[in-house]
Amino acid sequence: MTSQPAALHAATTEDFSHNLAAVRERIARAARSVGREPESVRLLPVTKTIPAERLRLAIAAGVDTLGENKVQEAQAKHEEFKLDYPHLRYAVIGPLQNNKAKFVAQFANEFHALDSLRLAETLQRRLEAEDRSLEVLIQVNTSGEESKSGIQAADAAELLAQLKPLDRLKPIGLMTMAANTTDEASIRASFTLLRETLGALRAGGAPEGFTELSMGMSGDFEIAIQEGATVVRVGQGIFGARQYPAQP
Repeated sequence: MTSQPAALHAATTEDFSHNLAAVRERIARAARSVGREPESVRLLPVTKTIPAERLRLAIAAGVDTLGENKVQEAQAKHEEFKLDYPHLRYAVIGPLQNNKAKFVAQFANEFHALDSLRLAETLQRRLEAEDRSLEVLIQVNTSGEESKSGIQAADAAELLAQLKPLDRLKPIGLMTMAANTTDEASIRASFTLLRETLGALRAGGAPEGFTELSMGMSGDFEIAIQEGATVVRVGQGIFGARQYPAQP
């Protein structure tokens, strides 16, 4: 892919509107390049480390879902915003320890990193206690990198079958992170494998709503869309490069 200009560090609602429009235009171009409708791809803003005051500006510009890697940060933002923005959705997109499942069950709408039956059963119990349900995506390690979470593609059918009796979990698709490389062929291979895995699961009798492919981030989401992504997770493209305190 050709390199994209860096996103403006958004500090006003107008800045956020500009960045959101730029990302959506990139999504539209990538979708049309392979004969897809832009509306077939959902933008999931990744809001990790972004403070509440900046998020309020982003919400005013149209952000309606917060994607968070750490459940405690996501929960804090839910508490901050639940009265002012009751329409907001919350997606936990990072790995989850079993002892944190109770928090996800309390507020999250989506969980993109399900990778074990044990975690699924823990979520089921916690959701029963909260009288809630949760959309879940099974995370698949498509790059083979030990640093990444997720099950092997060959194990996805077994885990999906094991979810059937867990009625509080609503399996809606698969999630992956591409290989950590600048080699486009390797990145594309990760996304192709996830798409092919979803196709095999659907052919094998996956639930009717099991259609989502959550893959692609700020640096590679065009490739992901070309390979079938229905959800792209974008942080820096919306918020700009993360700013860190100056070192003394």
